[in-house]
Amino acid sequence: MTKYIFFTGGVVSSVGKGVTAAALGRLLKARGLKVAVQKLDPYINVDPGTMSPYQHGEVFVTEDGAETDLDLGHYERFIDINLSQASNVTTGRVYAEVIARERRGDYLGGTIQVIPHITDEIKRYIHLIARQSEADVVLVEVGGTVGDIESLPFMEALRQMRSDVGQDNTLYVHVTFLPHVGASGELKTKPTQHSVRELRGIGIQPDVIIARADHPIPHEHMQKIALFCNVEERAVIPAPTSDILYSIPLLLHEAGLDGFVVERLKLETVTRPDMLEWQQMIEEIRQPKPTIRLGIVGKYVELHDAYMSVREALYHAGVANNRQVEIEWIHSGDLEKGKGWEQFAKLDGVVVPGGFGERGIEGKIKTARWARENQVPYLGLCLGMQVMCIDLARHILGSDEANSTEFDSQTEMPIISLMADQHDLSNMGGTMRLGAYPCVLRPGTKAYEAYRVERVDERHRHRWEFNNKFRELMGEHGLVFSGISPDGRLVEIAELSDHPFMLGSQFHPEFKSRPNRPHPLFKAFVAAAVKRQEETQGVRQRAGKNGKASGVKVVVEG
Repeated sequence: MTKYIFFTGGVVSSVGKGVTAAALGRLLKARGLKVAVQKLDPYINVDPGTMSPYQHGEVFVTEDGAETDLDLGHYERFIDINLSQASNVTTGRVYAEVIARERRGDYLGGTIQVIPHITDEIKRYIHLIARQSEADVVLVEVGGTVGDIESLPFMEALRQMRSDVGQDNTLYVHVTFLPHVGASGELKTKPTQHSVRELRGIGIQPDVIIARADHPIPHEHMQKIALFCNVEERAVIPAPTSDILYSIPLLLHEAGLDGFVVERLKLETVTRPDMLEWQQMIEEIRQPKPTIRLGIVGKYVELHDAYMSVREALYHAGVANNRQVEIEWIHSGDLEKGKGWEQFAKLDGVVVPGGFGERGIEGKIKTARWARENQVPYLGLCLGMQVMCIDLARHILGSDEANSTEFDSQTEMPIISLMADQHDLSNMGGTMRLGAYPCVLRPGTKAYEAYRVERVDERHRHRWEFNNKFRELMGEHGLVFSGISPDGRLVEIAELSDHPFMLGSQFHPEFKSRPNRPHPLFKAFVAAAVKRQEETQGVRQRAGKNGKASGVKVVVEG
């Protein structure tokens, strides 16, 4: 029978439940077990697809086209599995399904209530992912914090699961936070005790407590938590903040978490997880490396989580290129006002990620122009490819009229336009081109050199496409369509032929990058940035010997 591990959070939000679940998933997979993961989100949105990145961070897209919580990115990167629609369930999705059934008359006139109808639907989704994945262990994380009114139906469903499948097949893990009081210099366990009491009031007694803290945790604190929370002392796991995110599986293993879980759930597995490759990766990350500075130009840069997968993909590629990546966060809206251009002088490469809406677009277009004119490596992701094409079109045509119909519906030069089947849509959620689609690569291009295969499958999240009416014109002026859909209709990758590395993809390669297997396009981009850094340093050294200054031209426009 499938085993279920349920993760709840206490004291504060963003305590690290997602990373903890992902890390334990990695350890269990390394013991030879098949693992599946699910996130239960208490908000009433059907999915985060229509939510502002300021509200929720990035929207992570799965292979089958689900717009999901960013924690699914942690699950995929740590465990190295592809998740699905069933891996993210929201209150909105649950209620929408129950209400649809009620309207069809499926409940035969019965009164629809939270218990049993809503809780049964939540449990149906939990069992669904177990059946679809055929996993040995399903890890289920509940978003939010114990005590939130929104999460109560999910908590009740988790409580019922133990009765449904048995005590030996369920394990409750409570991830909590120990605040540090500066005046006394102490970590405090009292909030954890209150949090567990709240959880027990719902009917759930945690089997494991993960104690998060920003300082080392004394052993007597672990003993105190075990005593007052009625948990075995060896099941209270200290989890002080780590300087390297991907070292958390190793830290949890050293603390005995996976060993306790295997014993408690009576899992048939190997004695120790095979984490040799992971340990070698962490050792490589810890090795001192030269620094390279890369820019991310976006309009949500105040919240770095809005570009979490992009940031992690750059870190992965940096390690593969023996570089410590430092990110310069640049607001595209500031660039339109003439601000922030001084940051570009520090950069060896620039990334323009995806986004929606007109705000900050001209700043992104000017970023593409700066990279093109200064021969600085550029990687455009989705919208980043589109603004690259718009900039080149404006340069070729000598007119700022070239644009996307997303930003100027009346433009006479629609370089980017809506897909044919998107014109009559009225609903915004879940109606884009979503999920993995095939892309055929053109030999002899930078894209082909990066992948070294003829065909790839990459994840999309967009409505607008490159307008094929301009394909011939742009091709005559150096734009190479290095990746297209198998039927030849859609441009998937575009790059400049007379540039060291200026490439944009209509898809989101960041979603498929892994810490021990960086994405080929990110790896190639960082390699180009490293090459430019080395060449620039060589020029500066020679100029220094000759008593001359050398630098990169910064073009400030508008």
